[in-house]
Amino acid sequence: MRKLVLFAHISLDGFAGDIHGGLDFLSYNEELQQFAEELVKTVGAPVYGKNTYHLMEGYWPSVLDNPNASEHSIKHAGWVQQIPKIVFSTTLPSADWNNTTLIKDNVVAEVGKLKQQPGKDLVIFGSPGLAKSFMNLGLIDEYKLTLHPVILGEGISLFDSNTQMSNLKLLESKTLGSGVVTLHYTRR
Repeated sequence: MRKLVLFAHISLDGFAGDIHGGLDFLSYNEELQQFAEELVKTVGAPVYGKNTYHLMEGYWPSVLDNPNASEHSIKHAGWVQQIPKIVFSTTLPSADWNNTTLIKDNVVAEVGKLKQQPGKDLVIFGSPGLAKSFMNLGLIDEYKLTLHPVILGEGISLFDSNTQMSNLKLLESKTLGSGVVTLHYTRR
């Protein structure tokens, strides 16, 4: 059975993006890139909310045609282009990016069906709004977070006062040279 995993970068004060949704606060380096590449190997289907889907759909296909893109970026763009993608949105009229499935309703039942399919895990990339909804529905099985050594003070929160309590078990943690801490939790 596949798991639904949330992968998110967060600041020390729990923000998954600055007030504009930007990720300039990330301590992104070769070591963090390697961590992300290992995570990508576990992905059977990326899962997005509407906003993250629009960002990904607008960015990655253009990398394939960019002669100045790095070899790493081109390889990742090819992976994202080909892998089955799932977007959850009640307002998105269609999801036309290659190999994308749009789910508009019956979220709990649809996620249950996706988990029953064979293959690698379903991984939510960022998508804090979707992540909060799924947390409150009890759908997320594991959390893979990178905690960055920065306090933003404001931004887009990954957790808020509406987040349901959930007991977690730490499976693994690692401190990277940049001060980023990787955290891997499962629900108890």
